[in-house]
Amino acid sequence: MDFAAGTVLLVNKPLKWTSFDVVNKIRGALKRKYGSKIKVGHAGTLDPLATGLLIICTGKFTKQIDSYQAQEKEYTGTLLLGATTPTLDAEMEPDKLYPTAHITPDMVLTVAAAFIGEIEQTPPAFSALKVNGQTAYSAARKGIELELKPRTVTIKEFEITHMELPEVSFRVVCSKGTYIRSLARDLGHALDSGAYLTSLCRTRIGEFRLTEAWEMPALREYIDKQE
Repeated sequence: MDFAAGTVLLVNKPLKWTSFDVVNKIRGALKRKYGSKIKVGHAGTLDPLATGLLIICTGKFTKQIDSYQAQEKEYTGTLLLGATTPTLDAEMEPDKLYPTAHITPDMVLTVAAAFIGEIEQTPPAFSALKVNGQTAYSAARKGIELELKPRTVTIKEFEITHMELPEVSFRVVCSKGTYIRSLARDLGHALDSGAYLTSLCRTRIGEFRLTEAWEMPALREYIDKQE
């Protein structure tokens, strides 16, 4: 690989790492090896509590980041019915509890199917979106409520893969800009309950698959062995 001229790396983002953590580790490894700064960027942020496929571009390939970000995404994950959290995932403790006794597996399947197609989705308060120059998650951590406008996204597939209520496992294929945390929240609301993500893994971006991705220790070892 010619990292300086430009290459595309597929990386499995570790749990609790930010996407920038991955970029920073790779950038640091390249600088230690080659003695000069090489441009490195990622195509599509994953939340710290999400794992899975992250496309990393180096050199001139960083100019193609927008085209990779625009591609279709696939995720697998689990959600828990009966509660919500401020972050819509397990980063924070539940702030509200809801009934679940009325929810049946058939209800979950029917409601999930109703989300397939173009839908309006409001981004999470804890997200990287900027409103008037202010990042939503920074404002949320200060207790400031920003007006986050709904956006149109496309859910191509929403498959329920396993249920042990109140826990639900799923697979989603969706367009750029889709927040799976928001999808979980909205599914809970549609079931007259609440829901939040307990795990999430991105398995595909366009034709790039997680099965082809580097684990970070192996990638850093590979970089260190380059001539």
